[in-house]
Amino acid sequence: MGIIKPLPDLLISQIAAGEVVERPASVLKELLENSLDAGATRIDVQLEEGGVRLIRVADDGGGIAPDDLPLALARHATSKIASLDDLERVASFGFRGEALASIASVAQVTLTSRHAAQPHAFRLRGQGGGVEPAALAQGTVIEVADLYFNTPARRKFLKSDGTEYAHCDEVLRRMALARPDVAFSLSHNGSQKRRLASADFSHRARDIVGEDFFPQARALDEAAGSLRLSGLAALPAYSRAGRDEQYFFVNGRFVRDKLLAHAARQAWADILHGARHPAYVLFLELDPAGVDVNVHPAKTEVRFRDAQGIHRFVFHALQRTLATPLAAAGAEAVSNRQPLAAAYAAPRQAGLGVSEPATRAYFDFVASGFANSPAGSEAHVIVSRPVDDAGDHEDSPLLGYAVAQLHGIYILAQNAAGLVLVDMHAAHERILYEQLKSAVDAGPPATQALLVPLVLAASATELATVEDHAETLAALGFEIAAAGPREIVVRRLPALLASGKLDELVRSLLRDLAEHPASRVVETRRNELLATMACHGAVRANRALGLMEMNALLRQMEATERADQCNHGRPTWVQLSLAELDKLFMRGR
Repeated sequence: MGIIKPLPDLLISQIAAGEVVERPASVLKELLENSLDAGATRIDVQLEEGGVRLIRVADDGGGIAPDDLPLALARHATSKIASLDDLERVASFGFRGEALASIASVAQVTLTSRHAAQPHAFRLRGQGGGVEPAALAQGTVIEVADLYFNTPARRKFLKSDGTEYAHCDEVLRRMALARPDVAFSLSHNGSQKRRLASADFSHRARDIVGEDFFPQARALDEAAGSLRLSGLAALPAYSRAGRDEQYFFVNGRFVRDKLLAHAARQAWADILHGARHPAYVLFLELDPAGVDVNVHPAKTEVRFRDAQGIHRFVFHALQRTLATPLAAAGAEAVSNRQPLAAAYAAPRQAGLGVSEPATRAYFDFVASGFANSPAGSEAHVIVSRPVDDAGDHEDSPLLGYAVAQLHGIYILAQNAAGLVLVDMHAAHERILYEQLKSAVDAGPPATQALLVPLVLAASATELATVEDHAETLAALGFEIAAAGPREIVVRRLPALLASGKLDELVRSLLRDLAEHPASRVVETRRNELLATMACHGAVRANRALGLMEMNALLRQMEATERADQCNHGRPTWVQLSLAELDKLFMRGR
């Protein structure tokens, strides 16, 4: 081993650059953060060859005094913290004082800035360069040219110009989401790619995540003590194949945190199945002393002092938002799905005036909703009512009133915004699922004995499953026993499922139980079992429903948590506005 000796400053900075300057996008992130810390209200970015040849960031911030310019490129020199207490409560994006020094060690850096108190600007060319007068109206311009010019081995790891540009664009998108009050522009190889004017969060989010996101997004703003979670959470109908539209910010800083990602995933677990991923734009605010942002030089990782409390808060805030019944969401749910609906006149349904006496099928279908009604009563549900021309629709149900059933699968309804299409099986499946969960949570669910016990042929595996999982089956409301060497008998089942296809339901339930250890079924698989039960208990396709039954289903949807999607994450209803209908028929052209 050689003699121990201190490393040269340049080599130290180049080692640090390995963590801070992974690619051009890493450079752009640091420069944008510096501009925002300087109070910029406008930031213009120019890139050449994906940012490898040139990254130029110009802002209108407060600028840097000429005497401070050399320090701006020095290691561990910063204006943002001065003590350990400052570090523990840091609120600025930058604070380590090493980003610009690391960048300057692997690229050609030119820094031009005009401090508000100076009559003109000054320029610094690279580390060790002299400060000279320059022309600049206000703010700071920093140019980073020929990235990795002196470390060609690192340059070989970069991707194509198009790929590197895409990463830079994503960095700017994140910054723009966090600061809608700041105007941004982005050009690549002389071509304008983005121009974002300062705006409110709603308009900025539309510019960044796109119009398709908004019809399926729910706004949230939840607070608990010093914690606040706000932003937009997309329903499963907008689920993604990857994590490309997951934006989580902590005190305005974009982060990739496993704890927050896990809390979000858990919140969607009951409505998002398979390999799909949720989409969201979320902002967590808390006391800076409660989060450590000094975990990694790239500053995209954080550590919370009360990790368990943060996880619980984020999970419950998201779960509450996603579970909000449609009736509670009110007109906002319609306007989110169709932002243009308010610009068109409300429809006038001129009194179908239909009401039907209750039937046995009706009571079977909505047994839980009208459990106290006697089977032979003449209960009536108003399907629609005459509407005065001068009237309004403020008290109109969110999902409107049913007008028809299509191919035995879809319910067509009219509401204030236009036409509503409902997948009746998917909607009833969600209603049953939520009712089953509530019933099981409250204790042993209400059961119904079969007048004639159902006897089914059974395999050896099914017989063994009935014996091994007797307690679990009882907890779910089933009384099933062996009836012979090759048969099982079903004597009792949950009352909510009495009208379903019992043979399919029982076999599917036994199959699920057989595939998982008994000790883990109730703990980790309960909801999946209940989802299976709801799926087989829900009204099937091609079943004819009367207007009364269809309207009963619509009202139950409005009162049910997570009614926007079925147990498999598919949407249960869609809204077609009058504008969309007019467009289909070219009205007004």
